[in-house]
Amino acid sequence: MPKSTSYHEILIEDLKDPLEAASYIEVILEEGDPIILSKALRNLIEAQGGIDRFSSQVQQFYQQLDQMLLEKGKIEFDYLSSLLDALGL
Repeated sequence: MPKSTSYHEILIEDLKDPLEAASYIEVILEEGDPIILSKALRNLIEAQGGIDRFSSQVQQFYQQLDQMLLEKGKIEFDYLSSLLDALGL
């Protein structure tokens, strides 16, 4: 019996395409849910090869942004903008 591919594996593969990734993050931002945005950013980073692939500055932006999302439920646009720029979006 052939092995099935998980939704997550397909999503990560799709997010390697910058146009798909931009559309994905746009839809997520429209939702306005900080927990979903946090997970979406993790997916985008995973699709780009993982957080260790990026500079310490980008890692710091991500960690601060994730902390803001999970603790306060809102973010500073500068952090999001910097992270998306680093991801090529």
